[in-house]
Amino acid sequence: MTFRGETIAKLALVAFVTVFVIFFATPRGQFKALGLGDVAPNFTIRQDSGNVVALADFRGKIVVLNFWATWCPPCIEEMPALNRLADHYRGKELVVLGVSLDEDADQYKEFLAKNEIKFLTLRNPARAVSEQYGTYKLPETYIVSR
Repeated sequence: MTFRGETIAKLALVAFVTVFVIFFATPRGQFKALGLGDVAPNFTIRQDSGNVVALADFRGKIVVLNFWATWCPPCIEEMPALNRLADHYRGKELVVLGVSLDEDADQYKEFLAKNEIKFLTLRNPARAVSEQYGTYKLPETYIVSR
C-alpha cells in the first residue's frame, strides 16, 4: 500500500471511530438529563395493585427518586443503602421512591420480597417516566426538593 493509501485508510478509521463514539456515547432521541434547578416533571404510575401514585403526592417533602432494575448489578448493590435511608427518614420530610424499569412483574415482585425493600417502588416497564428525566443508564437518582 502506498503512503497516500495508508493515510486515507488511517483517516477513514479515525472518522469511523469518532462517529461510533459520538453515536453511542450520547443519549438518543428525547433524552435530556435534568440539571440542578430544573423543574422535576410530574408523573403518575399505576401500581400493579391498581393504585395510582404521582410525584405530586409527595409535594412538600424531599423526594429521593431512584431509577433502577432487578437486572442491574449496581442497582442491586445500592438497595440496602436506600433501605437504610428510607428507614432513617421514615415519618419525616424525606421520601425514597424507586421506579423500576423491569418488564417482568413476577421477577420484580420476587426481588422486592426477597430483599425486603421497605420504600415505595413503582414499576414502569414502558420507561416513560425515566425518559422524562433523561435517564438512559441505571441506576440514576434525583433529589427533588419540596
